[in-house]
Amino acid sequence: MPDKINKQELAMLRSEMEMLMVERSSLLKVVGAASVLMANTDGRNLPAEAAEAAEMLSTLVNELPEETLKEALDSVYAKPAAGDF
Repeated sequence: MPDKINKQELAMLRSEMEMLMVERSSLLKVVGAASVLMANTDGRNLPAEAAEAAEMLSTLVNELPEETLKEALDSVYAKPAAGDF
């Protein structure tokens, strides 16, 4: 009986891990797209409400580890400008 439980637990863990990896991939694409949008947006031309949201997004993106941001940009096939990192 313990082997069966362990096999079931292992199968559940594998399934959960696969779901988490798919979710991570989706989140990296969102972050990558948001980063590209921020890099190509002139905040001076945004309405006040949008500027606040853009500032929050910019802050959160800048807080990401460099490797994660590179992965996010790679996921949307974006290349950072020279000197951005």
